[in-house]
Amino acid sequence: MKQFLLKMFTWWNGQTFGTQLWTWRFGELVGEDEQGNRYYRTKGGKIDPTLHFQRRWVVYNGYAEATRVPPSWHGWLHHTVDVAPTEEAYVAREWEKPHVPNMTGTPRAYRPSGSTLASGRRPKATGDYQPWTPGS
Repeated sequence: MKQFLLKMFTWWNGQTFGTQLWTWRFGELVGEDEQGNRYYRTKGGKIDPTLHFQRRWVVYNGYAEATRVPPSWHGWLHHTVDVAPTEEAYVAREWEKPHVPNMTGTPRAYRPSGSTLASGRRPKATGDYQPWTPGS
């Protein structure tokens, strides 16, 4: 019962029944990324008569977080490129880092030195700071 209610009313835990029905009826699987997110478009690449372009969407594998979409698929989803990453042979350059989703709010978030959330202690002031006092 819990899973049924989650699928009915929450969109952040994967696809809802509405999205699942829409995808089954009108969607065509284009590809899947390394995180397991699946990408769809309208069947046959049909142009939507209302929008005047092809509908494209993603069904997340797990928690729905937009930063989990790699750059190559992001460009395809937003009509920046017409060719899906599965249809072209893309080779990453040696200087390109692998895609990492936004880790803010997680234990793996970036915490610079001096942050109150960083491990360790904050360094003492070096003496070059003089606080402002009213009336001086």
